[in-house]
Amino acid sequence: MPLPFLTADRDFGDVAGDAPLPYADRDRWRRPYRPGPWRVLMAAIELLLASYLLFATVIMLLADSVTGALTCAGVAGGIILAALRLLRVGVWVSAHGLRQVHLLRTVTLAWDEVAAVRTVQQPVKWLGLPRTVQGQALLVVPGARRGRGGDSAPLRPLLTDSNADFLSRPEAFDRAADTVEAWATELR
Repeated sequence: MPLPFLTADRDFGDVAGDAPLPYADRDRWRRPYRPGPWRVLMAAIELLLASYLLFATVIMLLADSVTGALTCAGVAGGIILAALRLLRVGVWVSAHGLRQVHLLRTVTLAWDEVAAVRTVQQPVKWLGLPRTVQGQALLVVPGARRGRGGDSAPLRPLLTDSNADFLSRPEAFDRAADTVEAWATELR
């Protein structure tokens, strides 16, 4: 008995893995790309550290050191929350607008507040560190409705080809930048 779902009836190279499904709800916030290996690695290291702290919490509870156990559990909880937030960092799009999530803050622009989204060559931060390298950045230029007195200076780069999601993955950066630009063109 043939199992057609296990056979390669089509060429998977033609299918973009990051494209939203046709029946997906456009009103939901979605990231138009997958988190990169560097971001996932950092979150995994944080979760590994939190697991050691939780193990230390159990040992301290067995040794009747409640204060130390509560301290370790609190620090582990903070590290777990930071790891989860780190995985959410990035650019999110929906029919409502464009959202840039940072570790400690979130900036949301409605599509009518966006004048343009474009890719430019400029010095960019390498993995978010102070060191800069020449690379590509996806910039959003706010519109006049942004409340900045008509100032059309670009905001912080949405994406760079040297951040934790796209380092050593130029095709993924190009695909993500094209997707965000397409959303902006379609919904602006």
